[in-house]
Amino acid sequence: MTDDAFDTLMASVDPPLVVVTTAADDERAGCLVGFHAQSSIDSEHYSVWLSKANHTYRAGLRAQHFAVHFLTDEDLALAEAFGTRCGAEVDKFADLAVDTDEHGVPLLRALPNRLVLERIAVLDDGGDHVCVTARILSAHAGERFTPLRVSDASGLEPGHPAEDRAVAP
Repeated sequence: MTDDAFDTLMASVDPPLVVVTTAADDERAGCLVGFHAQSSIDSEHYSVWLSKANHTYRAGLRAQHFAVHFLTDEDLALAEAFGTRCGAEVDKFADLAVDTDEHGVPLLRALPNRLVLERIAVLDDGGDHVCVTARILSAHAGERFTPLRVSDASGLEPGHPAEDRAVAP
């Protein structure tokens, strides 16, 4: 396999982007995520893959609940806010309208299309991301929308390089 072939195939997939938020020990965290998918029909499960370089990964190891906020094609500024800054250095939520659910999870008012999840398992297969598999506690959706896709955000620079990934405790 060549890297070019893999890159070509993945560019063809062009998945939608989401913002994942969570909280642990009164510490809020959130990041831009391109790896996520429904992972069971009955019962309903959803999985997100968090970069080990993200502050959200470190908070997520201690968290039981998450929110997956679906971005529309008009939400590039929010993708930039959650994808280009490091949550360990700045409060990504500071200038945003945020509600907190009964589990302490930050819910972004500007992104009402969302899932609220309860963690079932975390899989670390040694790659640069971990898979968080979760039970869907609630789903909120407005009208149909055009998702913001990975290709729409290709100009964004991550808040830290992948080499910054944390080592699981």
